[in-house]
Amino acid sequence: MRFENQVVVITGAAGGVGRTLVTLFAKEGAQMMLADMNEAGLQEAASEAQNYGSNVAYLAGNLREKDYCEQLITTAAETFGGVDILLNNAGIIPRGTIEETTDEMWFTAMDVNLNAVFFLCRASVPHMKRRGGGAIVNTSSVWGTYPGPGHVAYCTSKGAVAALTKNLGRDCAPMQIRVNAVCPHEINTPMIRSGFERRGLDPDKAIDELNKTVPLGRIAEPEDIADAIAFLASDEARYIAGETVEVTGAKPVSG
Repeated sequence: MRFENQVVVITGAAGGVGRTLVTLFAKEGAQMMLADMNEAGLQEAASEAQNYGSNVAYLAGNLREKDYCEQLITTAAETFGGVDILLNNAGIIPRGTIEETTDEMWFTAMDVNLNAVFFLCRASVPHMKRRGGGAIVNTSSVWGTYPGPGHVAYCTSKGAVAALTKNLGRDCAPMQIRVNAVCPHEINTPMIRSGFERRGLDPDKAIDELNKTVPLGRIAEPEDIADAIAFLASDEARYIAGETVEVTGAKPVSG
């Protein structure tokens, strides 16, 4: 029960890694505030968490909106008495070179992947200070720290998340708030599968081909990433701050 009675905010809670995080933290005693645009998915995630005895609430909304980001943290603090852990898990993957990237693609990537992280962190820090410390785990990407081809908005936004994490890691450490990030490669989630479908590919065959490119033999499952996030959020990682942890199965970014 690493997170017994701790208040945890999870964004993207209705998605592949998000749902896995909800289950993991529920089993380990957390109280949770869940966020996503998909309200039906939030209801399902919250119901599952309650089956494990977790005290859970949710607030559906759009992370592109600053007011929603700030309200999410305020609601968590009002509902549970504070905020101990923030998991900035939500993200989108727009695809395209600079010539293919529209203004909307660019600004949406920055709003969801970067600006929301900034607003949520800024709103959470005062609550964590009042609790004597806390932990923030952001989700960056190795495509942000080692940009791959044809994803200029995605790579730029995730690279900025890595830089933000390192900045906050240093600035927040004296307040006993540890800020770290995970940097995954491909993950076997509904998001990546729907991307293959949009490109006219069979998702199962595409995943099989990706598995061959990973030295460990397969791309990540949501549990692989969720376990790394939970470790960084836990007291087991009490001396880790300002780090970007690659979770890749040893697969490099190439192309």
